[in-house]
Amino acid sequence: MSVRSTTLANGVVVLTDDMPHLESASLGVWVKAGARSERKSEHGISHLLEHMAFKGTQSRTALEIAEAIENVGGDLNAATSIEHTGYFARVLKEDVVLAADILSDILQNSLFDERELEREQQVIVQEIGAARDNPDDHVFDLFQEAAFPDQPIGRTILGTVESVREFKPETIRKYMNRNYVGDHMVMAAAGNVDHDQLVRVAENRFADLKPNGSPAPQGAEYKGGQERLFSDHEQAHIVLGFEGRAYNSDGFYAAQILASILGGGMSSRLFQEVREKRGLCYSVYAFHWAFADSGVFGVAAATGEDEVGDLMPVLVDELRRATETITDEEVVRVRNQIRAGLLMSLESPSARAGQLARQQILWGRPIPMLETVDRINRVTAQRVKDVAQQIFMSGDISLAGIGPIDNLADVKAIGEQIKR
Repeated sequence: MSVRSTTLANGVVVLTDDMPHLESASLGVWVKAGARSERKSEHGISHLLEHMAFKGTQSRTALEIAEAIENVGGDLNAATSIEHTGYFARVLKEDVVLAADILSDILQNSLFDERELEREQQVIVQEIGAARDNPDDHVFDLFQEAAFPDQPIGRTILGTVESVREFKPETIRKYMNRNYVGDHMVMAAAGNVDHDQLVRVAENRFADLKPNGSPAPQGAEYKGGQERLFSDHEQAHIVLGFEGRAYNSDGFYAAQILASILGGGMSSRLFQEVREKRGLCYSVYAFHWAFADSGVFGVAAATGEDEVGDLMPVLVDELRRATETITDEEVVRVRNQIRAGLLMSLESPSARAGQLARQQILWGRPIPMLETVDRINRVTAQRVKDVAQQIFMSGDISLAGIGPIDNLADVKAIGEQIKR
């Protein structure tokens, strides 16, 4: 990797990964602020800000922002997560400076016009409605709330209809001034890009950005619990989970491998046992979400009303078996899958830029690919079994269900089944 890094005087980090054989470049600005950075009265404001950033600045209208990037064949996008917000562009190599200028403009000079705000609030209200209408999505909101009740990290990214409608332009400005500061921002680019040129652009465009001021978000405290929503959907959507591992924890890679062995593909244990052998559901998989100071390990499934009662004991049995029967062959297979995915991602400048930014935010530096692969290769079957034992036998279970879930066991009964 040809990665270069420069930290500006105000703390903004500029990262580039030069791929000179390409004709294009992907670049963006990632901010270490997401849903968990919000105060209770700001629920949903990170996502709303992501929308409003494109609605006009002191020098460009919303239409002019769109035309400026589309006139050169590029595109702009953004995304909000629990811990980060990213604004990114893909352009031809000769238009990198233009894209960097637009990104810096929307992140510092947005007007937050009241009429635009009212329109975008209505758009997000529709987005919230669409998410609630989709049990595949909504069940994960309930699951996060069950795992981290009464905490910013447990609240939905979109906010509520009531909270979103309450925001005023000044509320957004205050949130942005508090969180969009130099030492919480990374500009990353990959593709045919000149590092020194991008540094000069960043120094010029972000010269007035204050260096710090953003407080650390409230620490995550995994508690566990259950959230149930009875509905007349044809399928019952269920997520069962436990406390996972933070990015910087010793068990992070072992938990990632465990999730893939249990439910990461067609050869995984859950897919083979639950779907192929027993036909209990169409969809079943495992996941591990890591955060800065905590994480969640979960199993998600969708099944029919008549199969709900039979499904959970089978899931629990597979989790319990994982604490004793993970094999070297399974670990090697998954390590190869992860390695292949990492190497394939290097072919995409967008994936490279995003990976660089996230690594800088999470670990304080870009992580060389060989270092990542080495960490993964050091994970043994015994280590995976030990982490499985720690996760599944902790006693703190999170459960969320939507649909015809009358026969879904409660967390106490599930906990007793796991420890038998």
